[in-house]
Amino acid sequence: MRKLSHTLCALLLFASTAAFSQYPAKPIRFIVGFPPGGSADPTARIIGAALSEQLGQPVVVENRPGADSALAAEQTTRMAPDGYSIFYGSNSAMTAAVALRKSPPYDPLKDFTPVSMVGRATVFLYSHPSVPGTTLKEFVDYARANPNKLNYATGNPLAILYNVQLMSATGIAMVHVPYKGEGPVLPDLLTGRVHSSFLSTGSAIGHVKEGKLRALAVLLDQRSALLPDVPTIDEAGGGVTVRHWAGVFGPPKMAREVVVRLNKEINAALKKPEVIEQLQRYGYAAEGSTPERLLEINRDDLALWRRLIAEAKLPLE
Repeated sequence: MRKLSHTLCALLLFASTAAFSQYPAKPIRFIVGFPPGGSADPTARIIGAALSEQLGQPVVVENRPGADSALAAEQTTRMAPDGYSIFYGSNSAMTAAVALRKSPPYDPLKDFTPVSMVGRATVFLYSHPSVPGTTLKEFVDYARANPNKLNYATGNPLAILYNVQLMSATGIAMVHVPYKGEGPVLPDLLTGRVHSSFLSTGSAIGHVKEGKLRALAVLLDQRSALLPDVPTIDEAGGGVTVRHWAGVFGPPKMAREVVVRLNKEINAALKKPEVIEQLQRYGYAAEGSTPERLLEINRDDLALWRRLIAEAKLPLE
């Protein structure tokens, strides 16, 4: 009986190893929690196309919008951990959807398998030219001398946290004007109905070059090639450490061999000049990582959000 048991175990191990060596043997679903448009969908499609070429199998982007991508994230936790369903997870799903809720639908640190970072959104702080000050320091000086005279627009939870940190770090007070997404913010910012906003939309950059908007800082660790004269938020002294990032995650307990293969291919794709250039068009700075580093980024980001939310006394849903 013991010999038979050992034989069965050996056969199962051989079958499992053989299956992993043939991975992928069929198309892979790349789930995105946002509808077409914005930056998440094209970013996933750029990465998916590169992976498809490298893996020799189609990588099909599947849009499952809802609840700022939390719906797709929750569905991912219930999928088979075989590597044929992966999730494009930004900190909308992996941080905001958890930190802003009393009863989160999942634990981002335990209910997923981290695979790799894919990049960070290029977020600029824009102001309308009617606001005195061409630099962030001058903007802050004016806002400090005129408490609650300026307003700021937000299109998502990330933007709320950016402004909470900015006001806390600089000691200024502004009036919050919330919007349902970044799309409606830009027209009102261009007309001066709102005075400032943190935006990741690439269409705002052209308005800066035309003098219709000012870009005061960028939320990256290095200056962006899109507007190389604009300082980073650290250089400008804004004190904002919240960042917009995205990575690839799998369902929980995904096989290590599959994670290693996907991680290798994603990082290779993110080093291709054409992929870097394509992502940059949508305001994304390519950045890969190990699975362990992605988990660390997610853990640190979640802790930061929870602290800022508590300090700002933001209501939980």
